[in-house]
Amino acid sequence: MTTPDRRMLLVHAHPDDETINNGATMARYVAEGAQVTLLTCTLGEEGEILVPELEQLAADQADQLGGYRIWELRAAMEALGVTDIRFLGGAGRYRDSGMMGVPSNEKPRAFWNADLDEAVGHAVAVVREVRPQVVVTYDENGGYGHPDHIQAHRVAMGAVAAAADPAYRPDLGEAWSVSKVYWNCMPRSVLQQGIEAMAAAGDDTFFEGVTSADDLPFAVPDEVVTAAVDASAFGRHKDAAMRAHPTQILVDGPFFALSNNLGLEVLGVEYYRLVQGERGPAGPAPEGWEDDLFAGLPG
Repeated sequence: MTTPDRRMLLVHAHPDDETINNGATMARYVAEGAQVTLLTCTLGEEGEILVPELEQLAADQADQLGGYRIWELRAAMEALGVTDIRFLGGAGRYRDSGMMGVPSNEKPRAFWNADLDEAVGHAVAVVREVRPQVVVTYDENGGYGHPDHIQAHRVAMGAVAAAADPAYRPDLGEAWSVSKVYWNCMPRSVLQQGIEAMAAAGDDTFFEGVTSADDLPFAVPDEVVTAAVDASAFGRHKDAAMRAHPTQILVDGPFFALSNNLGLEVLGVEYYRLVQGERGPAGPAPEGWEDDLFAGLPG
């Protein structure tokens, strides 16, 4: 079996994070022949359940949501064409911590409480096996402050550094240097356009009355964005993957109705911030953003 010339590793906290942030990107690169590997850190056991008939799976009842979400994730990745799906340290090694400041943060297996050196070691083993040129994860605030997103950021960045050090855990394989690291991001201007489009459609419930992107914690200044991956041809793949996460994602609300009216293109453009490696040639966007996360790399 030959190894694809282009290899990407995405590090996410819970099942569904990958689809929301990178679903179209993942589908595009799979279609182009790249190897796409997903490393998920928890099973999302503390998630809110949106399907009434499955409410008994909740953490305070049967506590079986994590196992159910494994199958949701597999179905979502089938929709995107991704076949290399992994869990940090194995499925169930780390538990969803819940939102910041809630009692579930203190559970023994909560990812927020994980031994960082141990968790990084698990991730290094994946990096050295897969040997990705590109790694994608969250920023230092996890996008919006979720403890598991913050911890996933720490693990991913720690693993990138440690995997390149030949002196670090040679039992985990040969050293490998990742060429480019990107953080997921959402430009402030794009969010503002979304807020205004929802308002024009007569519904502001999706943004809960927010009228300015400046009030959203995950909005970033446009000037820190470095890449806009146009995978609009794969918007329907992302839509199908989102529908494969029914316990977590409601796809019939006003935002998705608007998306459908726009032909799902809104789902197919995803944004990134390059934080390690050399920026490649600019794509067609007037902002000068890359349109390919492998831009500037050989091959």
